[in-house]
Amino acid sequence: MSYAIVCSSRTGNTDLLAQALREALPEEDCLYFGRPDPAALEAERIYVGFWTDKGTCDEDTARFLQTLTRQQVFLFGTAGFGGSPVYFDQILGRVKEHLPPEASLVGTYMCQGKMPQAVRTRFLGMEDSPRRTAMLDNFDRALSHPDQQDLDALKSAALQG
Repeated sequence: MSYAIVCSSRTGNTDLLAQALREALPEEDCLYFGRPDPAALEAERIYVGFWTDKGTCDEDTARFLQTLTRQQVFLFGTAGFGGSPVYFDQILGRVKEHLPPEASLVGTYMCQGKMPQAVRTRFLGMEDSPRRTAMLDNFDRALSHPDQQDLDALKSAALQG
C-alpha cells in the first residue's frame, strides 16, 4: 500500500516521530515525506503529524486535513503538556473534526514533547502558586520527550493501524 508521511513541527518533536515512522515503514511504498503538501494526496494512506496549538493541531495541518478525500489516515502528534491519555484524546477529538467524512481514520498516537526554554522562563515569572509548581514540574518531565519508549509506541501503533 502506498503511503505518505506529512508532518508539521514547530520544535522538532513531531519531526522525530515522523522520522521514526519513516524508519519503520517499507521505504519502497513511500510516495512523499515532508511538510503538508498536495503531493501527499496521491498516497492510499497518509500519516499526518502535528504539534498541538491551543488544544488542537496547528493551522497548516488543519488546512491539509481538510484537503483529504478517500485516504486512510493515521494521526500522530505531540503536546508539551500532558502525559494524560484523557488530555491527548481531547486533542485528537478536535483534530479529527478537520477530517472530511470520506477519509477513514485508521489510528492515532500522541505523546508529550519538550518545550522551548522560553516557556520555563515564562512559568518562573508567574506568581508562586500550586499551578506554577505543576507547570514547572510538567515542563521538567517533558524535557526527555519524545523518548525511545514514545518512538517505539508510535511504531507499534502505526504498524497495527
